[in-house]
Amino acid sequence: MPQYVIEREIPNAGQLSDAELQEISQRSLKVLGELGPKIRWLHSYVTDNKVYCVYLAADEDTIREHARRGGFPVDRISKVRKLVDPVNYE
Repeated sequence: MPQYVIEREIPNAGQLSDAELQEISQRSLKVLGELGPKIRWLHSYVTDNKVYCVYLAADEDTIREHARRGGFPVDRISKVRKLVDPVNYE
């Protein structure tokens, strides 16, 4: 499945408590379970005012459906074309 980076504008995201992040994560996992194997959450990066989520998904529409059902913002979806890391370029 293709990999995507989803950018979500969430004011004060960096100030969310562990309990709030857990609640959001559990809601996300519930929706992912409903959508089945065509989408998988790998991890997320929380910054001051944004959350960047990395997903495997069949397509962008599946990501948007996950966001709609979970009540999550989606400001940008970018399909990963290549992965560059130190291991591959030593």
